[in-house]
Amino acid sequence: MKVSVISETYLLVREKYICRMKALIIGNVWPEPVSSAAGARILQLLRALQDQGYNIHFACAAGKTNYAEDLENLDITTQEIKLNDVSFDQYIATLNPDLVLFDKFVIEEQFGWRVKEQCPDAIRVLETIDLHGLRKGREAASKAGVPFTEDFLDNDFAKREIASIYRCDLSLVISEAEMQLLEEYFRIPKQQIFYLPFMVDEVTSSTSTNWKRYEERAHFVTIGNFRHEPNWQSVLQLKKEIWPLIRKELPQAEMRIYGSYPAEKHTQLHNPNEKFYVLGRAESAFEVIEDARVLLAPLLTGAGLKGKLLEAMQCGTPAVTSTVGAEGMHGELPFNGIVTDDSALFAQAAIELYTNEDNWLQARANGIEVINERFLASKWQPEFAKILSALKQNLIPHRKSNFTGSMLWHQSLQASKFMSKWIEAKNN
Repeated sequence: MKVSVISETYLLVREKYICRMKALIIGNVWPEPVSSAAGARILQLLRALQDQGYNIHFACAAGKTNYAEDLENLDITTQEIKLNDVSFDQYIATLNPDLVLFDKFVIEEQFGWRVKEQCPDAIRVLETIDLHGLRKGREAASKAGVPFTEDFLDNDFAKREIASIYRCDLSLVISEAEMQLLEEYFRIPKQQIFYLPFMVDEVTSSTSTNWKRYEERAHFVTIGNFRHEPNWQSVLQLKKEIWPLIRKELPQAEMRIYGSYPAEKHTQLHNPNEKFYVLGRAESAFEVIEDARVLLAPLLTGAGLKGKLLEAMQCGTPAVTSTVGAEGMHGELPFNGIVTDDSALFAQAAIELYTNEDNWLQARANGIEVINERFLASKWQPEFAKILSALKQNLIPHRKSNFTGSMLWHQSLQASKFMSKWIEAKNN
């Protein structure tokens, strides 16, 4: 998805007059914004921190792929690090960052105690991206063939994730629905979590005028990283239940599936005779989405915000999705299409949007409103800067108020620390 661009003039002024603080982002993987919404989200956070005057460093223990973003070209210093290795202690002690952001709770589990020991005054921020406990709970309910209930939140992922939230000074939550879950079900104190959705540029009249028109578009599209289980289940749902119904009414239409890292089980669904095309990685998500007339996302499970739906809004492409897909996307505003969990109704909605230009245009207009009301970088970047500034000024009392976090540091994380040191000693 498109991110806000920092003006060259501002960068020059900032460099000249601001004593730059240092921020370290520890990634689970190297960001691939073309491959996943998570990659695009990390880039948004990196740019937001740059906009606040931070000198950005990005460290990761995973191997780089050919599709990883060139962070050095974005004025971001990169560092390959190792798991369970004292070299990280030496690296971060020398760097001495003012802020450390973990891009998943599993990264905080690995490196959080090392950050705390070497840089105790650094602000520790957790990027949740989505609540893994919620996603895993929904997957478990789906596999069991029963409706999801709060009972499914009692899982190991949720417990580990909530513990990580308490250990950090601040956790970023991308969805209002997940903010509500954290506050009301898990009883997380409000000062520990901060709602920060996708941050993108405004859709202006000039932007929308350049979008492809209804008559210039054809076919249906969906997109998403095949390694992400909710995306794979969504494709299966399209193949088995939804696409046959659509084909009966629209025999000339095509279903085009794009996704990074397809395996054999994914490509086996490719069937030109059924006009069901599994096409692999898209060089540009925006191009393939804007070429399509309607985006389909029948997500049965998952959590967080759905990057494909935001990208559809940014391209002026109406969508049909499920309640899970639409969760946190449009708030009280009309969705840029139709939301339903019934396969037959889903197919009917897709056909209706595809064939009715007036409804299609209204859905497109809804998407513009959603972006401009809910996801503007110009609104959320200053809010992000404000809360980090307040946290920096009140870090000691903030930590003293978080007794549960200090208790977890004293007890549970000792196990992770000692296990890591044992692995470290064994490797040496």
